[in-house]
Amino acid sequence: MNRLLVFLFGALSYGVFFFTFLYQIGFVEGMLVPKAMNDGKVVSVAWAVVINLVLLSLFAIQHTIMARLVFKQWWTKIVSKPLERSVFVLLASLLLLLMNWQWSPLPKHIWHVEGSGGRTALYAVSFVGWGLVLYATFLINHFDLFGLRQVWLYFKRREYTQVEFKETVLYSWVRHPIMLGFIIAFWATPDMTQGHLVFAAVTTAYILVGIQVEERTLLAIHGEDYRQYQKRVSMIIPMPPKAAP
Repeated sequence: MNRLLVFLFGALSYGVFFFTFLYQIGFVEGMLVPKAMNDGKVVSVAWAVVINLVLLSLFAIQHTIMARLVFKQWWTKIVSKPLERSVFVLLASLLLLLMNWQWSPLPKHIWHVEGSGGRTALYAVSFVGWGLVLYATFLINHFDLFGLRQVWLYFKRREYTQVEFKETVLYSWVRHPIMLGFIIAFWATPDMTQGHLVFAAVTTAYILVGIQVEERTLLAIHGEDYRQYQKRVSMIIPMPPKAAP
């Protein structure tokens, strides 16, 4: 029964994540969701910026702290190891949904593309970014990344093994294609409002800082293999890989 409950919790967390991911697309693109980025009650610019920065900071703090190895070592003394990733994913998803719900719009345009061709092109580029995010997760084991593999192995009474580091497809051209996809998705828009600019700028800054922290964790896990990978493959801008020394 304990193993079944662990698996069901992991499956629930994954379901919440996937719903949140789809909602984020609608929130950023302004499509098919009850409240998108430019919807809602308009307040003063200063107050809206404060609210939105607090919301973004809550996600950034949770994501940064809970992803660190030191925190995981402490946290897994309280939470079962198979559930650690699922709890992380669930909390991150709930904080994103909170941000979507409480986001204060800043509807004044920085740029606005009127022509249908230009709008279509920018939406297409943005959706390429979202697709890149999802595709890249499957290249490194999507279900391990979002905690489902861990709870499934626990349910099947099989020992968890760390996913092997592999240079496949996108990862042989750029070390962080998931983050590249997010940056593309956030900036390619025909309607860049002040609110969208705050969102895109803050998330991009967090991504660039977060990558530095994540790389230290990856070095701790994968050692010299990852150090050599860093030397050969670009961090965020896709480039042909350098020859191995």
